[in-house]
Amino acid sequence: MSVYEEYLTCEQAIDGLRESLSKGEKTYDMARIDRAIAVACEAHNGQKRYSGDDYVCHPLRVATILAGLGMDTETIIAAVLHDVVEDTPLELADIEREFGSSVATLVDGVTKITKMPFSTKEEQQAENVRKMLLAMSQDVRVIIIKLADRLHNMRTSSGWYEQKRRDKARETLDIYAPIAHRLGIRAIKEELEDISLHLLDPVACAEIEENLSLRAEERTAFLDDIQTRISERLKEYDLTAYVCGRVKSINGIYRKMYMQGRNFDEIYDVYAVRIIVDTVNDCYNVLGVVHDMFHPLPNRFKDYISTPKSNMYQSLHTTVISHEKIPFEVQIRTWEMHHTAEYGIAAHWKYKLGIQKKDRLEDRLAWVRQFIENQQETDDAEEFVRSIKTDLSSDDVFVFTPRGKVVNLPSGSTVIDFAYAIHSEVGNRMVGAKVDGRIVPIDYQVKTGEIVEVLTTSAQNHGPSRDWLQVVKTSEARSKIRLWYKRERREENIEKGREELEREISRNCIRFTESELQEFLEQQCKRQHCATVDDFYAAIGYGGILLSRLIPRMKEDYQRMVKNAAAAAKPTPIVSTRPHRHHNGGVIIENMDNCLVKYARCCNPVPGDEIVGFITRGYGVSVHKRDCVNVPVNLANASEPERWVHVEWEDSIREEFKAVLRVLANDRMQLLADVTTQLANMHVMIYGMQARAPRQGEGEMLITVGVNGVQHLQEVIARLKRIDGVISIERSGA
Repeated sequence: MSVYEEYLTCEQAIDGLRESLSKGEKTYDMARIDRAIAVACEAHNGQKRYSGDDYVCHPLRVATILAGLGMDTETIIAAVLHDVVEDTPLELADIEREFGSSVATLVDGVTKITKMPFSTKEEQQAENVRKMLLAMSQDVRVIIIKLADRLHNMRTSSGWYEQKRRDKARETLDIYAPIAHRLGIRAIKEELEDISLHLLDPVACAEIEENLSLRAEERTAFLDDIQTRISERLKEYDLTAYVCGRVKSINGIYRKMYMQGRNFDEIYDVYAVRIIVDTVNDCYNVLGVVHDMFHPLPNRFKDYISTPKSNMYQSLHTTVISHEKIPFEVQIRTWEMHHTAEYGIAAHWKYKLGIQKKDRLEDRLAWVRQFIENQQETDDAEEFVRSIKTDLSSDDVFVFTPRGKVVNLPSGSTVIDFAYAIHSEVGNRMVGAKVDGRIVPIDYQVKTGEIVEVLTTSAQNHGPSRDWLQVVKTSEARSKIRLWYKRERREENIEKGREELEREISRNCIRFTESELQEFLEQQCKRQHCATVDDFYAAIGYGGILLSRLIPRMKEDYQRMVKNAAAAAKPTPIVSTRPHRHHNGGVIIENMDNCLVKYARCCNPVPGDEIVGFITRGYGVSVHKRDCVNVPVNLANASEPERWVHVEWEDSIREEFKAVLRVLANDRMQLLADVTTQLANMHVMIYGMQARAPRQGEGEMLITVGVNGVQHLQEVIARLKRIDGVISIERSGA
């Protein structure tokens, strides 16, 4: 399949938009839309996209996608103008003055945050999504415009360089496709997934497409025959229905083939027949006819009419076997359900669905406000994006309370997530759980159809365990656990936060006097919006501030402070009986200045090691560990003693040095993964790794890591020795 859109001129893009608007059943204010087109063309005049076409073609094509969804005039205008504030001299006030406050609000919601300083690209991404969701909670049209914007960008991604294509594809799968799923806009969701997958794994996509194309004629004949037989049988029962066939999306097949380890022939719902009727009663009557015609597969029936999905999707799903022994899925729904399934929340505009039912649209947006509320306790970008992937997952499970209430949770949710979905107090007082009448572990993952009973205690001082933060799946549960610790365990949080911060400061060689530390922490408090240092410690303790994100910033601030202090200090002469010493690249060398220094690869010295220098011809001074095999025991008796010089480490050295570790361990599955995970948890850079099996049952790894000194290296070795199966660790040369 081709994922790229053909080149269009500006005139063709305008004509395409007008044609799409004229085809719809809605009445548009063409005078305002034409004015918006003129403003966009003038504002973007001379701007080009990566592909080389006129930039204004992009917003025009975004508006065309929205016209196909049946969106209203204001949404079309906002789509045409959605990039002018970000990429042209026009300001939001100009948009509001010309087109009104509603259009300006939509444009502002879609506009990315680019002028605020962010420390990482991930942080900027998270803040842009947070802003978008916040605007969406006020007006859902914001996110519909953004989805159309992302869809057209993915269609025209051929102009991007390779890494950008992969990054955008990953972001689309992680954020935008799940949002499209939760809003129920199936067409956009599936196209976003298929294009992203094609960019990330083109080989697998080609294999799936080949499997589909090889059986195209067979598939068409099979589906046509099934549709004819079903239609004729329904007529016998005086049931009016529209019957059509469909093929599962590329991404849907990929997930089952490569993520569930199935063969193409083992995917039962590659082929599907969709039956659309007039009433809910007809849905169940048609189901009876279908089961009478074909043999249903056990455990393959799902009633999403009585239990709708989180995105309000409703349909009956059943998988049956044809007389040719070919399995296929049958979906049965009403026309209203079909419109909702295809267009999701956009059906509110296209088919006026929901308007006749008070607050239906508000109910469908409740998850946005809940999600934003759950994320108020953390500023971590990675966790924010991870929460979107989890909470908006396309895979849901439906479990029941003992009284029969249905609770919808993301796939993989535990009984703890279930408890907090019922009520925060139920989760906080939870001591165990029963599933279908039997006691289960606290980390048990619930499955569709199970009846879950939460066991609670009435003890006043009882609360959740901190370990639950590593177990729960949903951001709602994680947020409520942190909130409990924030409110109920302040002193414990302060102590825990102080210990964690002091440990990380020590590990990263950040050295302060007591007064300097207090001043430094007060600066960090202002940055983290904490009123006092104790509030700062408490936030670290309950997880509101993550040290993995904070420490890199603190190191930058500390190094800047040290540099400024050194520049302001007056130089003082060094009084020593030893000849004058000079600083060179992290070491002090006697009687030498401005010379090239390199660290010998045979021993890889790090700060804290006893060292000695050797003058090499044409390559400056090579620094060795004193006990290196290439250093004579008695330098005075060396063949060229004059080339060996005295060197020392600088006191304020802040560089990172490479050290090679030889790890011997019992050979087992996931040993390498455990080692790399431990190093990642310590924020230790890995520069190289080699692994082999020298003897039966043993594995040996040579790992080159970045450390600040001997003390840091010893901490790294001590942590690695805790890994199950590690026999010994020693330093080695390159």
